[in-house]
Amino acid sequence: MAEHSEESCKKVDGGISRVFALFGKRWTGPIVSVLMQRAVHFAELRRAIPGISERMLSDRLTELGAAGLVVREVDEGPPLRVAYRLTDAGAAMEPALKELALWAETHLAQSDEGGC
Repeated sequence: MAEHSEESCKKVDGGISRVFALFGKRWTGPIVSVLMQRAVHFAELRRAIPGISERMLSDRLTELGAAGLVVREVDEGPPLRVAYRLTDAGAAMEPALKELALWAETHLAQSDEGGC
């Protein structure tokens, strides 16, 4: 039987831990996916992601903003409208997310969840 010690166990990468602390939460990926296309108003974003509540969308956008990935822009109107767009750091996630999508097409079974 193999000996297990603290030294023999490889620890998870800190960067991976930070990425999945944010992107491992439900709805974060779909939000970023929609925002990769263009800046979107709150109501449009909610319609683009079936099943997400206003509260959850607001919470996730706040988290993404705090992480420096999303910017909230207010159009004073009238009517007052709020739009969200990716920052340069958020847009830099696009190649990695596209690779994950390709991987999922190949290796994960299709589901009806979140489809159009």
